[in-house]
Amino acid sequence: MKKIIFSVLAVILLISTVSCSQTQMYAQELKSGKKYDTSPEVSYSDMEILAKGNNEFALALYRQLSAADDGNMFFSPYSLSVALAMTYAGAEGATREQMAKTLNFILEEEDLHAAFNNLAIELARRGESNQGKDEEGFRLNIINAIWGQIEYAFLDEYLDTLAVNYDAGLRLLDFTADPEACRQAINDWVSQQTEGKIEDLIKKGIISETTRLVLTNAIYFNAAWGIPFKTSSTADGTFYLPDGSTVTVSMMHQTENLNYAEGDSYQAVELKYDGNELSMLIILPEDGNFEQFKATFDAEKLAAIIDEMRTANVTLTMPRFEYESQFSAKDALKAMGMTDAFEMTADFSGIDGTHDLFIEDVVHKAFVSVDEAGTEAAAASAVIINVKGVMEQAEVTLDHSFIYLIRDIQTNTILFIGSVVNPAE
Repeated sequence: MKKIIFSVLAVILLISTVSCSQTQMYAQELKSGKKYDTSPEVSYSDMEILAKGNNEFALALYRQLSAADDGNMFFSPYSLSVALAMTYAGAEGATREQMAKTLNFILEEEDLHAAFNNLAIELARRGESNQGKDEEGFRLNIINAIWGQIEYAFLDEYLDTLAVNYDAGLRLLDFTADPEACRQAINDWVSQQTEGKIEDLIKKGIISETTRLVLTNAIYFNAAWGIPFKTSSTADGTFYLPDGSTVTVSMMHQTENLNYAEGDSYQAVELKYDGNELSMLIILPEDGNFEQFKATFDAEKLAAIIDEMRTANVTLTMPRFEYESQFSAKDALKAMGMTDAFEMTADFSGIDGTHDLFIEDVVHKAFVSVDEAGTEAAAASAVIINVKGVMEQAEVTLDHSFIYLIRDIQTNTILFIGSVVNPAE
């Protein structure tokens, strides 16, 4: 099966006080004199701390966003964490403390940025010999870009941190002269990085003459299932919506040996991608329990589910789905405790040496598509044979609301999280 995900995040910082004439200006780049560190020295314990903190933030944000939206949801908490980590590098005082608490940044700052760098390097190694559905193979591409006001006095120390740990130089724009052209320039770059899937990320009016800095992170993911679904097994089926109504959707079917767990109120199954480095973990709360389950779904519960997984012979019924999500994370982050960053009390003096900057908005857009297609040659590699005793039999029918995560297994990093309430939308 081919899984394609496009995810783009932009964090926008504006000067609280009160020219991108040509879109090609974003090719002009101001780089730190320091080079990107391709071999950061990071301990295993620091990587564990980073992953744990990122996962806690991912699920806290999921709970916050899903409480305000009862439809399909999909976003990349990793993308958000990276972009906000680049912003955090310039935060000071109470702003810094609130961001650290909200984002679960436990490590000392120097260690934190080095750990993010090491994680990006690890993820870049994934899928080097694995397959996508197409002939281009597996892709997990992560790209950072920073857009700053031309001739604005950004601190060298801040630019050094971004260059060394995030391989990000400053692309120069003139927001004061033509903010609309600058918006179009950034959106054009985003569209190019996502092969046209993410259009108009930054809506008109968000960027203004007072904008001084925009930080963007883009993710593109394309991978084949280790064990593909057979298209001949797909048939129409019924999916039950939260209000009791139903929709008819295409349901995929397979019976395979898969990682499986069940509890008093859920079933969970793991589908690995070709190469067994990344997987989709699907959690199906019992019918009628979706809202209660997601309201209490945290990192501790996720870890317990993963720990309970055992190989079972699973008959899986799963809908095709494809949708996009777009939202501002500003209100959710403020509700989680990150308030000063968005107010006049913000302290981002680590960026420019002044107290003039604050975050105007955090915008995110993502696209996801799931179907049966995959690479037949890799099918056997993901089949796990359990020779100890009788294989447990399980049936998982995803015919009502469910949660899913795409995670890197080795680093225990949640790259994407979503929930399907109506696969027909």
